[in-house]
Amino acid sequence: MRIVLLPVGKVNRKALNAVRDGLTIVFPRAVCELSEGVLGVPRNSYNASRRQYSSTRILLEILHYAEKKETPADQTARFLGVTEVDLYVRGLNFVFGEAQCPGKAAVISLHRLRPEFYGAPGNEKLYFERALKEAVHELGHTFGLRHCPDPACVMHFSLHIGMTDRKQSDFCRICRIKLERAV
Repeated sequence: MRIVLLPVGKVNRKALNAVRDGLTIVFPRAVCELSEGVLGVPRNSYNASRRQYSSTRILLEILHYAEKKETPADQTARFLGVTEVDLYVRGLNFVFGEAQCPGKAAVISLHRLRPEFYGAPGNEKLYFERALKEAVHELGHTFGLRHCPDPACVMHFSLHIGMTDRKQSDFCRICRIKLERAV
């Protein structure tokens, strides 16, 4: 299996590398790589009244990109878009990410993962941990995993950054079993 990190717009390269490195630990049987290409942030994803971007529209562009790049011998590849723009879905003020469940495409935003967003001092380690948790969570959805009731499991739904901080970057025992069956 291959996990491809696809920058959507200009993205902090150090954060991308940290996510890639973390994913190799959580998904030890996967080849995790950075895409050579960059997907532009789709213009039609911007909502001027919200000053945010539709994660659903960006997710569709990632899926189109994946379908063009995927070879017939590589049907298990997952494409994780990583962006710096602030994301939303209809009915929610914001989202950290969105994914097909199940499917091959997901997207996460680094925008609200920086401690500075919340008025705290910069903390690169915390920023990268949050990014990894969101990446693993959305990739879990691509394998068909739903939200988990265990607040420590990476598949637990995060309403706010505090819930993300309380989670681990790995799956609980039950979700890990479900993942192994899906892979």
